[in-house]
Amino acid sequence: MSETLVLDKAAQDLLFRDARTANSFTDEPVTDEQVRAIHDLVKYGPTAMNNQPLRVTVVRSPEARERLVPHMAGNNAPKTSTAPLTLILSADGDFHEHFPKTFPVAPDARDNFAGMPAEAREAMAAQNTLLQIAYLIVGVRAAGLAAGPMTGFDAEGVRREFFGEDSPLRPLVVMNIGNPGPDAWFDRLPRLDFEETFTEI
Repeated sequence: MSETLVLDKAAQDLLFRDARTANSFTDEPVTDEQVRAIHDLVKYGPTAMNNQPLRVTVVRSPEARERLVPHMAGNNAPKTSTAPLTLILSADGDFHEHFPKTFPVAPDARDNFAGMPAEAREAMAAQNTLLQIAYLIVGVRAAGLAAGPMTGFDAEGVRREFFGEDSPLRPLVVMNIGNPGPDAWFDRLPRLDFEETFTEI
């Protein structure tokens, strides 16, 4: 089926077929230039009303990592303690404050969303942040790096530790990135077939 796609097969394999969730990494650093290049690629992913609620906290220093690791569950703790770079991926419930820049076609959008219950904005932020995280994973792969996204952590603990209880940021995913280390991959698990996933009506 790969020959029916416009993207060449090597790129298809890099981004999808050969890509795996990494569970160990080498100590080779992930540079600021790589992080900026990934952002420059994935910033074009779609979000509702162009709201772009994803906020990325780059955990690079040993001190920041020591604060994060105790909030990670089970095997996610040692993986996070040794990864060359870790990202805290959060949803910004105050995304509407950026609407004058991100959604100028609707001048009243910021005020309209400011009048909403915070819970409604947080739900919208979470949905669209997850879209952006999916693009981010593909962008990390496009940079030749491996991604290890994790949801097994104390989200409220991370929020209090890094942002404070009154922060509009809600951590959704913690993701290690870098070059894969020894025994980085688990065996590939089965995927659902087309007929099990797609239904035509």
